[in-house]
Amino acid sequence: MTKPFLFKQFQVYQDRCAMKIGTDGVLLGAWTSVEHQPMSILDIGAGTGVVALMLAQRSHAETIDAIEIDEDAYEQCVENFEASDWADRLFCYHASLDEFVDEMDDKYELIVSNPPFYSEIMASGNESRDMARQNQSLPFGDLLSSVLKLLADNGTFSTIIPFKEEEGFLKLAAAINLHPKRLMRIKGNPKSEIKRSLLELQIGKTSVEIENLTIESARHQYTKEYIDLTKDFYLKM
Repeated sequence: MTKPFLFKQFQVYQDRCAMKIGTDGVLLGAWTSVEHQPMSILDIGAGTGVVALMLAQRSHAETIDAIEIDEDAYEQCVENFEASDWADRLFCYHASLDEFVDEMDDKYELIVSNPPFYSEIMASGNESRDMARQNQSLPFGDLLSSVLKLLADNGTFSTIIPFKEEEGFLKLAAAINLHPKRLMRIKGNPKSEIKRSLLELQIGKTSVEIENLTIESARHQYTKEYIDLTKDFYLKM
């Protein structure tokens, strides 16, 4: 029997998911703002369900929906939701984003996505993993236009992407009137280059709050900022 990944308030089985729990998802779940107290949340491409579970822990949202196209990941996500303390607020749909947009009239006050983002074609021989990692299965333009259709007027959209994609992503977003409100650039250690961008977008222009985060000061030595961000979740923090 495979062991689940243990967090402080929930656990996540991931043996049937192509993309395992990683720093990106946890950063997204911890950093995303819930200050506007969203009552409805949508997680696009939920995978294990970890981001939705983190937001269930952090918010009072009555509706936390997730969508996942991969059947195995979908089934595992449902099991992880049902095993949590927030099962009555969490629901996962087995659908593509296109199908979901076509069928949904509801708008969400917070949308999150840890999207597939290896734009260069790579084949590992594992189709599910490749699909989860490559943005041909969900190009950024399609993601953003779908978000715009599903986002409440006063809502926010939060995502994590490679830093090298940030400029192009923000241009695509600006073209449909989605603009950054918060931005955090992530590097692994003080000497490494910026690797990821956490972005929070809204409809209409606003001032942008830009921050930087370094995960480790030295090998296995986590920075205070990273510990403060993730300590409500990771057992080791």
